[in-house]
Amino acid sequence: MLIGYGYIGLFLIATILFTLSMVLIPIALRLIKIVPDKPNKTKNDAFECGMTTIGKTWVQFNSRYYFYALVFLALDVLAIFLYPWAVGFRNLGWDGFIAALVFILIILVGYIYAWKKKVLEWK
Repeated sequence: MLIGYGYIGLFLIATILFTLSMVLIPIALRLIKIVPDKPNKTKNDAFECGMTTIGKTWVQFNSRYYFYALVFLALDVLAIFLYPWAVGFRNLGWDGFIAALVFILIILVGYIYAWKKKVLEWK
């Protein structure tokens, strides 16, 4: 019984060490001068779109974009979870079939809710 907790503790320690190393490695490289830290005008220029911003750079997006992203994410999760279910369908029996139907029903309720709220309409 304690072996299962040992694996969880081991994964927790590995996760914490990985997270700390991803934060501390760039700091250490900058301190020992491997990563250059010489900002100049060329480095601070706009390079993505090639144009400097005029006016406020903070733009508020319409909330519909977030709803589209959430609906897309729900449908992606549906596809990701249904693929392994379809592969092992014969071995799962009726319990697996009912569980998949409940899962699809939950996703369908969220989709119908978004449809009723007119989130999916583009104006």
